This record gives sequence, C-alpha cells and structure tokens, in this order.
Amino acid sequence: MTTRKTKTDKPKFYDLKAILSKNADYNVIFGERSNGKTYAALKYGLENYIKTGKQMAYIRRWREDLRGKRAESLFANHVANGLIEELTEGKFNEVFYMSNKWFLSYYDAEKNKRTPDPTPFCFGFCLSEQEHEKSSSYPNVTTIVFDEFLTRRYYLPDEFMLFMNLLSTIIRQRNDVKVFMLGNTVNKFCPYFTEMGLKQVPFMEQGTIDIYRFGEHGAIVAVEYCSTIVQHKASNKYFCFDNQNLQMITGGKWELAVYPHLPCKYKPQDVLFVYYIKFNDVVLQGNIIQVGNECFTYIHAKTTPIKDEENSLIYSLEMNGKPNYKRKLLSTASYVEQQVARFFAIDKVFYQDNEIGEIVRNYLITSAKTNIVSLK
Repeated sequence: MTTRKTKTDKPKFYDLKAILSKNADYNVIFGERSNGKTYAALKYGLENYIKTGKQMAYIRRWREDLRGKRAESLFANHVANGLIEELTEGKFNEVFYMSNKWFLSYYDAEKNKRTPDPTPFCFGFCLSEQEHEKSSSYPNVTTIVFDEFLTRRYYLPDEFMLFMNLLSTIIRQRNDVKVFMLGNTVNKFCPYFTEMGLKQVPFMEQGTIDIYRFGEHGAIVAVEYCSTIVQHKASNKYFCFDNQNLQMITGGKWELAVYPHLPCKYKPQDVLFVYYIKFNDVVLQGNIIQVGNECFTYIHAKTTPIKDEENSLIYSLEMNGKPNYKRKLLSTASYVEQQVARFFAIDKVFYQDNEIGEIVRNYLITSAKTNIVSLK
C-alpha cells in the first residue's frame, strides 16, 4: 500500500528530520550530488553511538570504495567542522580507520600521539564480497547506511539478493534497525525500485516523501526525493553548459542520456518483425522496419497486452523455459536473435523517447551480467 504525498520545506542543507518523522524501517533518499545526504546519515549513526553505544554499518557496492583515502576520509567533514569533538565533549577529536572499521580517536598534536577508542563505532561492508560475512555477528549495529546504491554503471548479478543477504547477516533476529539507502539521481530505472515495489518513484516530485507499507510484519519504507538545497549555488557556474544531464548535479533532476528518435514515418506494412522486452514491470515493443533503403529497429512502450505470448520473441530477465523467451538482447544464439542484435551493432536503434532509451540501456547492462542463475 502506498500513501502520498508529504511535501517537505526546501532546506538550506539536507536534513533527516522529515524522513525520520515517518519512523520507517527503510529510508530511501535520493537527490542532487553533494547536498549532504551521506553526511546527515553518518551524523545520525554517530550521534546514536555516542548516546547509546549502538553501532553503525556502512555499505558500498565495491571493495575499492572501502580502501585507502576513500575510507579514511569518510568522516572527514564531521571531524573538520568540530562535530566529533562537540558530540564527545572533547574526549575525541578525530576518526581513525583500520581494517574496515572506524574508531573515534583523540589526537594529541603536541605529542603526535593518537589514542583510539577500543571499540569501533562503524563497520564497513561491500556487496561484492558479502559472502565472507555470513558467519560474522553484529548484535550492536542498529544503523545501516548503503551509500551510492544508484548507479549508471553495472549492478552486481542478483544484487538485490546480495543486499538482502547482507542485511540478514547484520540484523539477524532483531527489529530495532534503521536502514538508509542513499543515491544521486543518476538512474530512474534502478532494479532496487522494482525489487522493493517502489512503483511511484519515477513519478515523484522533488521535495516529497512517499510511504509504502508491506506485509504482515508491517515493514515501512519511506522514499524521499530531496528538494534542491539552494536554487542558485555559487558552484553552478561550473556546470552552465548546454547539457540537460548537468541538471542532475545542479538541481537533482534525473539523469537521462539523449537517444536517437524515430528517423522517419512508417506504415504498418513497413514492419518486418516484432519483438518485446520485459523489464522492471515495463513492456517495450521493438519493431524491425524497412522504409525504402532505410532499415532499422524502433523501440517504444507497449501499452496493450502481448497478443501471442507463446510464439513472439520476448526478452526477459526472468527465467522461462519456453523457447521464445530469451534473456540477452545481444545474443546471437539463433538467426532471429542475430538479426535483432545486428541493429545494435551497427547503431541502427531508435527510441520513442529518452526514457525508453534508458530502460533499454539498463536492460542491456543487466542482461550482460546474468551469466549465472542464483538460487534465491
């Protein structure tokens, strides 16, 4: 069940206050870059640890995100602005990182001596290596922050289940954990939205929070599309060029690439072949068209049911034993698949609009990574 729509006031800098008032189990937050999402979530975890001793987990997709300077500087802003010292009343003034753990620490500049707290307040995890965590236990972790869960690059094969398995390892049998999922507006067609049933995300307005309630256990998911923090930031002058994707950086608009649209009009008799793509609860229709000397494929939204599901060529990530169902859009396993893939190889693919292009791009990326079927 979904309820809509709580309008939030435009903040000067991102704050968790509005979404925390929903008392949700999952807090999905996305918006423009550098608006303070990560800072705010980490601050929440820090404050919780200092007040209660309860720890935090910080999750990224790749191991590289938890190495070297990237990991060491995670709490740099909280140190630089004096927050650590303020929250601990001078007991600690820095954060020390070692072996996927962050510790509060006191650094004495005169003695050049660091005295870290013996207990970490935050643990680091990466989804690409979550299998190694199954035997571990984290009974004091009550705040989980999954940073950069949205990407325009590659999601891991069956990534949602990797994330769920990692949460299971951390949470175990408890019900006192808050999960924060943070991202920039780089991919409206993220698989997490589909897997979690967050069907209204593509239609959300900036500055709103949607609430979803699931299951007999009453799980609550709050989804916030952050307001633009400052309408005219000083840094906007560096992103003034004529590229619509820069609006994602300056104002939090969804990033969409520009895709080629239909090059000419065609008649029904110009359609040589039809195939379909099922992805993220959306059905697309691909037409192979010949108009004079022009031959290309045109992909558009399918707004009516597929008439002949038993015989039509259908691309879908879901496993299906029927011979007309395929997974990889660029497969050359059969003659018909070769003909479809050929148009992608020679750049003769056109789209109804840029959103359709984004859906196909995401399907291509995801299907290329589904070599092995995972057991759920």
